[in-house]
Amino acid sequence: MAEPLKICFVAAEVAPFAKTGGLGDVSAALPRTLHRLGHDVRLFLPFYSRIDRQKHRILPVEFLRDIPLELGGRRYRFSVYTTEMPRSSLPLYLIHCPALFDRPEMYGGGVHEAIRFALLTRAAIECCQRMGVAVDVFHANDWHTALLPLYLKTHYQWDQLFARSKTVLSIHNIGYQGIFPASTVRALGLGEHAAKLHQADLDSGIVSFLKTGILYADVVTTVSPTHADEIRTPEYGMGLDGLLRKRSGTVLGILNGIDPEEWSPATDPLIPIQYSAEDLEGKAFCKLALMRDLGLDHHPTVPALGIVTRLVKQKGIDLLRQVLPSFVEKVDCRLAALGSGETEYEQFFAALQRRFPGRVCFYRGYNNELAHRIEAGCDLFLMPSLYEPCGLNQMYSLAYGTPPVVRKTGGLADAVQLFDRGRGEGNGFVFEHATADALGWALGYALDVWRDRPAWERLVQNGMRRDFSWEKQAGLYVELYRRLGVS
Repeated sequence: MAEPLKICFVAAEVAPFAKTGGLGDVSAALPRTLHRLGHDVRLFLPFYSRIDRQKHRILPVEFLRDIPLELGGRRYRFSVYTTEMPRSSLPLYLIHCPALFDRPEMYGGGVHEAIRFALLTRAAIECCQRMGVAVDVFHANDWHTALLPLYLKTHYQWDQLFARSKTVLSIHNIGYQGIFPASTVRALGLGEHAAKLHQADLDSGIVSFLKTGILYADVVTTVSPTHADEIRTPEYGMGLDGLLRKRSGTVLGILNGIDPEEWSPATDPLIPIQYSAEDLEGKAFCKLALMRDLGLDHHPTVPALGIVTRLVKQKGIDLLRQVLPSFVEKVDCRLAALGSGETEYEQFFAALQRRFPGRVCFYRGYNNELAHRIEAGCDLFLMPSLYEPCGLNQMYSLAYGTPPVVRKTGGLADAVQLFDRGRGEGNGFVFEHATADALGWALGYALDVWRDRPAWERLVQNGMRRDFSWEKQAGLYVELYRRLGVS
């Protein structure tokens, strides 16, 4: 039997302590699952001032107090606190440096931001030193901690404790690259190692955290296999595609998972009644309750469409604006939409509700319970994203027996396969081109299948029986770690 791995996982977000997006979800679920599988995981997060000390039992780590750390000639001091991750015995280590993290918001701007996350990265390594942990894999996430591979090869190269350590850099959102003025290099403690940075960038007066991480990590991962291919193209690579192509042999995608303790219709406490693939009766009741509570007219033979999303261009809202008004006008259906974002998109859904009272409901903002109820109570879920590195809602929808309508991109392409009515294969409705005609075709096909009840039941079963759990996906990370040659 293989020895448990020693993993240091560093991120700027870990839910529920600090989260603005998918990074926080992954940085909670993956380490927690690796820990549950028996691995020694050290999880590090800044101790942001917004983290509620009263809500979480947070204690100081006595032997990790008032530790000096020099960055570019300036000396900082940090201490470490710890608490347990919810639903786990996994300890979370919080890096307490008031000079850098004692502010109302998680993120700010300017050069100060570079120093904050450089300190987080260095502090995680320093803590592993003091803990005496011969880390097998340092797992960095997004631009915030992408300097870790370079720091390990420079500032800590002398330490035999890390002689066999490997590094993984996961890109969750390639659009954010941590680009700062080249003058920041000295403040990062990399002045004497400037020759190791991307020289063309320095000549242009910038330094990129993410690009540096791509240069030096042993492996670069992203959050779905399809997105790993996409980011090596100019369309999706955000200027990093050339470098990623050069590293093609060490760039791969692993689809994110979902937490079945939170997202399972068989156990979900937030929906009116639980149900499963073996007993779908409860889903009909969930639909009835959702329609009633949202003030929508209900009939079991009328399909209900659901949307839970940020209302931004990336999510394909312009496609919905082109398609939904005429679709709802011509087709007897119901629409439950939950989200917030750009004003013009919020106004569109509000106007759609006014135009079709009793048929459309728009909830502006975010409501976690309503998100669960839409997944359980709708028949179809709309997710026509222009790009989607991974996405989670399509997997929630499949788990809840709510076939998704998605564009073929990123994690949507990896999770959803077009239903073949003749063969009874596939689990949703997929369109390729980001056009109104393509989305209209997918919706039309979905309604055709909806009217074919045996085909629809097969479709729902296909989706509900697919395993998107983190246990499965974490196993893929363990395989990756071991392929790197660690114990």
